[in-house]
Amino acid sequence: MIWFLSITIGVLVTAGAYLAMQRRLIQMVLGFSLLSHATNLMIVASGWVGDGFSPILRSYKAPDPATYVDPLPQAMVLTAIVISFAVTAFLLVIALMAYRSFETDDIDEMRRLKG
Repeated sequence: MIWFLSITIGVLVTAGAYLAMQRRLIQMVLGFSLLSHATNLMIVASGWVGDGFSPILRSYKAPDPATYVDPLPQAMVLTAIVISFAVTAFLLVIALMAYRSFETDDIDEMRRLKG
């Protein structure tokens, strides 16, 4: 399971970095979105314990902190999801306004038209 998470995070980071370096605005927005998903997955994976229990104390068992999954990374990821959604929406609005102004989504073409 750890290998699967590591490979998934690596693929998301690689694809996100590749897309973020493209000349088209939509590809850049998708690249930043993939990078934020990879970061969220990495944060959730950092609090994961193999065969861990949910952090709810059971009255019939003595609590052993090593067997419980840490809830703090999950709470941080919930906040990060909302923030990344807002940033993605903001970047899409900026890309739409740039497309309406320049009638292209190519960054090099926008630089040529501006100057």
